[in-house]
Amino acid sequence: MIGGSASIGDGPSRWLTFIAHLLFVLAAWSVFIKYLFPLAFAAVRGEPLASYIYWDFWPVVHVWLGWALLTRASYAGWLALLVSIAEIAIIVTLFARFLADPDWTMWRSNWFVNKTFVLGGFLLLLGTVIRYRQALLATR
Repeated sequence: MIGGSASIGDGPSRWLTFIAHLLFVLAAWSVFIKYLFPLAFAAVRGEPLASYIYWDFWPVVHVWLGWALLTRASYAGWLALLVSIAEIAIIVTLFARFLADPDWTMWRSNWFVNKTFVLGGFLLLLGTVIRYRQALLATR
């Protein structure tokens, strides 16, 4: 239950399970958008395979965080808080820079759409941490 006075309980709640799976979907989406699609595009064009890849390892962090939430790792709440604040701050900063002088090429539009979904996911996660702060941030 999202509203009311629901607690998380001993096992992961349905909402935390949803958020964890959303993180897995965001990681898979990012791998496709950032790595597989650009790699295939470069291969078809006969260009160096890494020509269009924006290298980062955020998908690994997203999977780790999703796993931590599912398994209710003792650090999951703090990791969720830290990663969501970092992701939101980074994306908002990148959006401000981008929108000051937008470049709507296929690759930058691709990047923008990916970051929009990631931002939405991490706003949900931050809201979840705030809503369930006592249960998520309690030290064990």
